[in-house]
Amino acid sequence: MKHARNLVQLAVGLYMLVYLGIICRENMQLEGFWYYLFLGTFEAAVIHYAVAKIIGPLFFGRGWCGYACWTAMVLDLLPWKTPARPRKPWGFVRYLVFGLSLGFVGALFALGAPDLEKIMLRSFLAGNLLYYAAGIALAFWLGDNRAFCKYLCPITVFLKPASYFSLLRIKNDPNRCVSCGKCRRVCPMDVDMTDNARSRENGTECILCMSCIAACPKQSLSI
Repeated sequence: MKHARNLVQLAVGLYMLVYLGIICRENMQLEGFWYYLFLGTFEAAVIHYAVAKIIGPLFFGRGWCGYACWTAMVLDLLPWKTPARPRKPWGFVRYLVFGLSLGFVGALFALGAPDLEKIMLRSFLAGNLLYYAAGIALAFWLGDNRAFCKYLCPITVFLKPASYFSLLRIKNDPNRCVSCGKCRRVCPMDVDMTDNARSRENGTECILCMSCIAACPKQSLSI
């Protein structure tokens, strides 16, 4: 399952990053979504965000993060599969990055910047390099491949609210669970799946990687 997930990440990531982003020159980052939205054009970025990141999470939660994100595609190759330290209260930073993205594109339109298509291509390339650099730096610093996802990724501002209501989620059978903690220790997102009372809150962080299901010695977890 692990290698299958990595292959899906690679296939979707290369399609979105290389084919759509570089060859077709369509900015698939958040800035591209704002750009095409402000233009009033129904381009691939707008369709992608609507389907995968705004409406889709109502059905499959943050599955995008676990199986299709081209930033995580690279970060998951790093050695810190499970967090080396407790989660930090830095989630607010993602909202700052989200605001900067919106402000950047809004400023381009307000100032009447020329050749916006070229600016969007450059911002797509520069933005991805910045994301990779920040993600790798955070992973080294905190010993956590998914630190970028927890603290910096602005896309989670879209994903988290809808994921709260996700139809697809991991559930725990309390009659089988022995509270050994193995599921929590292998979770790359620090989610405690044993507490069904928090299943909706857990859904906003769970990336459906199935690591907890594979690690459970009592098979108490299911999807």
